Parts: sequence; structure tokens; C-alpha cells
Amino acid sequence: MKWNKSVMAAAAAAGAMCMVLAGCGGAPASSGGAATSSGGKVEITYIHRLPDKSGMTSVEQIVSRWNKENPNIQVKSIHFNGNASDLIKKLETDVKAGNAPDLAQAGYAEIPELFTKGVLEDVTSEAAPYQKDFAAGTYDLMTIGGKTFGLPQDTGPLVYYYNKAEFDKLGIEVPKMRDELISSAKKAAEQGKYIMSFQADEAGNMLSGLAGASGPWYQVVNDAWKVDTETAGSKAVADVYQQLLDGKAATTNPRWDPSFDASLQKGELIGTIGAAWEAPLLMDSMGDKGKGDWRVAQVGDWFGNGEKTGPDGGSGVVALKGIKHKAEAMKFLDWFNTQIEDLTSQGLVVAATTGTAKTPASWSEFYGGQDVMAEFATANSHLGNFSYIPGFSAVGTAMKEKAADVAAGKAKAESIFEAAQTASVDTLKDYGLSVAQ
Repeated sequence: MKWNKSVMAAAAAAGAMCMVLAGCGGAPASSGGAATSSGGKVEITYIHRLPDKSGMTSVEQIVSRWNKENPNIQVKSIHFNGNASDLIKKLETDVKAGNAPDLAQAGYAEIPELFTKGVLEDVTSEAAPYQKDFAAGTYDLMTIGGKTFGLPQDTGPLVYYYNKAEFDKLGIEVPKMRDELISSAKKAAEQGKYIMSFQADEAGNMLSGLAGASGPWYQVVNDAWKVDTETAGSKAVADVYQQLLDGKAATTNPRWDPSFDASLQKGELIGTIGAAWEAPLLMDSMGDKGKGDWRVAQVGDWFGNGEKTGPDGGSGVVALKGIKHKAEAMKFLDWFNTQIEDLTSQGLVVAATTGTAKTPASWSEFYGGQDVMAEFATANSHLGNFSYIPGFSAVGTAMKEKAADVAAGKAKAESIFEAAQTASVDTLKDYGLSVAQ
């Protein structure tokens, strides 16, 4: 597929993580918006991968409330249990087979790829009445080449989680600068404690976010993609992690391996960078251990970014090819994505601007009475620009594979960004897109 300049530029812009956090508030299900596109009862299917864990308001419960209030627009929710990459493959297969759901959760980094593969349905006119309900930056993430393919749901700024009680025992504070981070990490490691983690399986999202906070990797210049994943920011990130690994001052447990949770439960890992959506997941990992001791802080100027942080995740809900009732689907989706209390319970930092997100009581209890959502709002205001390319998932895979070698001591951290460069160029060429030399 060949993209013209306007489409490529829009795709680049669609990945930019310049988002302003605002809460979301539930508008009545019968609120205005686009008129329904057909008379009579319609059915819509929505597939998602939200946590739906105990203590959260489940997607099924939210949808059930909608269905009771909207008998003519009935929605069926489907929870997908696999990895995000598996869902993307499933959607592509289902669209080709003609049996895809109507709506699907998709990460902002995945949307350009889905667009390029012809999986998405243009809902520009149907989504337009709801644009005002969302922060401009997040709405732009759902738009490519002047066409809109769904509505935004949440964001994922990177922040720092730490156990204040353990920090106090060690006589250290949250580091503000790079040298302070490394020295504090080494001091903690001498006591069998770790204030940083190197998560190989999250390298594609976390390391690109941290590195990209100081400047984008991808730009469109004269109808061609300019790729540079080995920026000054990337070099700074590689240097910090390499020093931590060489000094045995960071854990190397993969984030989604049971050993990571074990390191938290044992009180060994007492500090880690994570996306905003990690707040309830870390609580779940630790149970009652550490309750009241943990806090959330901004990532310091550890990588030469000043106050800037980067994105890790965040997603919207897209309309898929074959959808029959676009207006009804967007009406439901606007309502769903503005259910502040429900979506916050799912651990989302919401993209809507129809209200103010409040810190759930259980979060406040675990994080020592802190207004966690306010901290996330600050992080979102510090997000740097970052743009994605079609097929970024392949880049993330290459980074994760190389990061596993780094964790095992078989490679240096800088090789992760070298792998990203090669994978980025190869992926763009595989899509038939021009790459600036």
C-alpha cells in the first residue's frame, strides 16, 4: 500500500502523545449526539481487553446498564483474554472472514497498523458530534488522513511508583536527577532492596516512551518516513539502565512473569517505573502487603528530559470493517467512554473531558491517602511528543527480544535501540512506504 503525503503526515500526528488529562463523567444514556442510522432494534458487539478484575466495575456491568436504558441499541461485550498483539491478528482475520465485531479496543500505537491493513471503518461523520467530549490530542489519535475511526478511551503516562516507608528506612528520597538515581539504586541494592526494574517484556512500550519523551523517533519529510530510534534520548535511557544493570542495582524480572509479583510481595522491589494504568495492577500484585506505604511520583530528570515523561499504552475503541450501525455504535461508545467512575475502577486514566476523575477510595488507601489521579494529571501534562509508524508492534517485538538478551547479560542496552532502528525501517518497507535515507 502506498500512502500519500497527507495520509502519512496524519498518521504521524495520530501517534503524537501530546494529551491533556481530564476526567470523564457519565452523560445520560439518552443524551444527544448523532441520530441513529436505522429504525428498530440493532445489535452491536464490542470486544475489549480491559482487566475486569475483582473490585472493578466490569465492562459487562457497564454495558448491562446501557442495555436497560437503550432497548433499541443492544450491545454485547466480549472479553479477550490474550495479548494485545493476538487481538490485532484476530481482528485482521475476522474482518477478512466477514465475521468481525463492530467495535474493538486498540492501542494508539496499533491504530496506524490496523488502518494500513484495511481493518478500520471510517466513522468521521458519526463520531464528529462527540468530539467535544474528549481532549483534542486523544481525539487526533483516532484520526488518520482526515478520517476518524473511533473514539479515544484512555492514556498511559509513565510515572514512578515507590514504597515510601522503605525509602525512609534507607534514608533516601525519590531521585530527581540521573546521578542521584544511580547512587540511590546502588545504596538500596547493598541492603537487598531495588528502586528500579528492567522489564524486558515491556521494553517496546516503556523504553520507547522514556526515550521518545525528548523527541520523536518518526517524522514524515518530503513524502518519506524519517526514522531515528537512536536519538540522544535513547542513548540516555540506554546509559542509565546499563549502569544500573552493571551495578546489579535493578531487578530483571519480566513484568508479566510471576517473579515480578514475588519481588514486590517479598519487599525486594520497592520502586519501579510504570504506566498510569499500573496503579491498580500493582495493588493487585501486592494484596495487603505494603498497603499505605506506596506512593506515586513523577519520573525525575533521569534521562535528560527535564520534566518530560513518555507514553506507555493508552487506547481507543475503533470501528471495524463490516460494521452496519455506525451511528448507534458511536452513540454507545461516547456514553461508554465517558463513564468516569466505572472506567477509573478499571485502572484507566480516561481521555474524556466531561468531568473530573477522582481517585478511588481503595487506591487512596493503598497509596497513603494520595490523590493518585491528580498525580497522573500532572504526568499527562508533561507528556512529550511521540509518533508511531504502521507496524510498530514489530518494532516492539524486536526491542523485547533484544532486551531479553540485555537482561541476561548477553548484550548492551544500546543494542535495544539499534534493533528498533532496523525493525522500523524494515517494517515500513514491508508496508511499501518510502523511507528517507
